[in-house]
Amino acid sequence: MTQVPTFAVVSGAQVHEALHGHEDEVVAVVEAAYRLHGEGRTVNPDSYFLRFPDRPSDRIIALPASVQGEVGVHGIKWISSFPGNVAAGLPRASAVLILNDAETGYPLACLESSIISAARTAASAALAAARLADARGERPRRVGFFGVGLIARYIHTYLAANGFDFTEAGIHDLSPEHARGFADYLRRAEGEELAITVHDKPEDLVRGSDLIVFATVAGEPHVTDPDWFAHHPLVLHVSLRDLSPEIVLDSWNVVDDVEHCMKAATSPHLAEQLVGHREFVAGTLYDVLTGAITPPADRPVVFSPFGLGVLDLAVAKHVHDRVRAAGQLHTVPDFFHELKRYG
Repeated sequence: MTQVPTFAVVSGAQVHEALHGHEDEVVAVVEAAYRLHGEGRTVNPDSYFLRFPDRPSDRIIALPASVQGEVGVHGIKWISSFPGNVAAGLPRASAVLILNDAETGYPLACLESSIISAARTAASAALAAARLADARGERPRRVGFFGVGLIARYIHTYLAANGFDFTEAGIHDLSPEHARGFADYLRRAEGEELAITVHDKPEDLVRGSDLIVFATVAGEPHVTDPDWFAHHPLVLHVSLRDLSPEIVLDSWNVVDDVEHCMKAATSPHLAEQLVGHREFVAGTLYDVLTGAITPPADRPVVFSPFGLGVLDLAVAKHVHDRVRAAGQLHTVPDFFHELKRYG
């Protein structure tokens, strides 16, 4: 008889301990997952959105996925986005993730996943930034953060861990308080050598940055002038809905998965609806990793990642294995009870 897997609960504190300070390992895990996905060794269905008629800004999203190879696991991330939490002093997003055994299908662990989600998002962005910048010939020294929540902080951490050395940092956020808080964070993280500017005008941030990180909660485009990008910056369009179709069409675009990115009113989706084709998308990050496409230096380069559940699973399995190897996996006794077919 096949042994039924035990069921474990992995706390946010354990997730943090497994990932913090190991950013290079996480990036390697994410890159391996992208390569498996590009090779067709994953299953990544559409995300499922639970929305509420009386609370249109809130949502909970289910991301089911399966990863073959060394990861060898199925699972689902269940992540909520309630922007009103921020005013109450709570993070916008909260999440859990279930890992399922690849052979039996039994769930084997539940992990706190807001940290996993932030880490895989940041690792994906940093991986893309490094590979795209290196292919263009020069790593940016002036970075701009458009929206400065937890994701922006994680992306900065992962950029620094991937060898980016900034001399200037620009900040723009609708909340002056959040902008000041992020500036304080950057001073602690980078030291006094980094010149930090909080920009009141979004145009000033964009024009003054060679690497721009969009990490907002925008539901529709609010940056609309292609001329702001005339200096050909590298853009990490993590929040997906900040840029107008005109800016997208004026740029060299790479995504994580074309089919996934062309839906849910993302900026690339709006651009596709405007022109009726997808020819403005050069390819995927997998294509960049394998050398199939090369970003130009004389156009804005925009990376728009929809966010793949396979990345969450890969990072979650990495965390689970690290916690188990340390002998700190907290299993729930008798979690599976009805194991005999006829009692």
